[in-house]
Amino acid sequence: MTILAIDCMGGDHGTQVTLPACRQFLKQHDDASLLLVGQPEALAGFAHPRARVVPASEIVSMDDPVEVALRRKKDSSMRVAIEQVKGGQADVALSAGNTGALMAIARYVLKTAEGIDRPAIAYPMPNSKGGATTMLDLGANVDCTAEHLLQFAVLGSALVSALNGKPDPLVGLLNIGEEAIKGSEEIKRAGELLRQAAQTGVINFYGNVEGNDTFKGTTDIVVCDGFVGNVALKTTEGLASMIAGFLREEFSRNLLTKLAALAAMPVLGALKKRIDPRRHNGAALLGLRGLVFKSHGGADEFAFCCAMTRAYDAARHGLLGRVQERITRAAPLLACAAPQPAVTTTN
Repeated sequence: MTILAIDCMGGDHGTQVTLPACRQFLKQHDDASLLLVGQPEALAGFAHPRARVVPASEIVSMDDPVEVALRRKKDSSMRVAIEQVKGGQADVALSAGNTGALMAIARYVLKTAEGIDRPAIAYPMPNSKGGATTMLDLGANVDCTAEHLLQFAVLGSALVSALNGKPDPLVGLLNIGEEAIKGSEEIKRAGELLRQAAQTGVINFYGNVEGNDTFKGTTDIVVCDGFVGNVALKTTEGLASMIAGFLREEFSRNLLTKLAALAAMPVLGALKKRIDPRRHNGAALLGLRGLVFKSHGGADEFAFCCAMTRAYDAARHGLLGRVQERITRAAPLLACAAPQPAVTTTN
């Protein structure tokens, strides 16, 4: 059995979404079981032979400061779910709650893997090839050094290898141009580190990629800092909403547009399905000593169930072990790339 610890209270909708999604997930996966973490009175109506309630008296709200979530709400459903992973009761934890709080609590409870300075958020962005391009970081780290970007490339390679069955996924470094001479000094240095990593076989480095390459599917992975990644993610979500709104508007105009839209519906429907962010819901928090996944806070039942499936797949395919294997292979390079402390001398 693959065991998922679900923060049932987190997100914009709480149990109104998480519990129906849990029922749907259990119907689809007969080799999985759930730990439903939350306030017992809110979970009392859920009954299933492969699910049990783990009580938690507090809830981390979407606007709680990180300090409050980490220091004051020690019995929150978010924290208790992550503690199930640390204690070995669950293989992976999933929450739709406050992203900053989730990252802080996960890092505090599980600690970072050896050789990794900062965990990263990785998310599959739909591309024109019918698959997805995994991008990281998507908001956990706004300011990143070249060394951090190298670590993200190692982590992302492990993720795509585990979930997509690609032993040597292609990594791209997001930049303002494909040429190695372009970009900030930090990005150019990151490119040098990634090329060194490719020479030693740690990663499969394509080179610099531009923003449109993410949607073309030029590489399997795109590495960037969290500020840029988060903007790209929100832009993708906005594009999907715009297309959905356009389809609704065209259907409501007049008979001619309705007929035209009806004729184009198979193509438009396929496009909408391909870029629907709900289908790709579920971001991995990589670089921790345990598996944690993040669902979009506004996810509906379908989207949250998709996130549960991604978390389940990651645990079932041994993502944690694959991440550690990649880190071990990259250890000499990561150690060489790590910034050296300043040496002080006395006269």
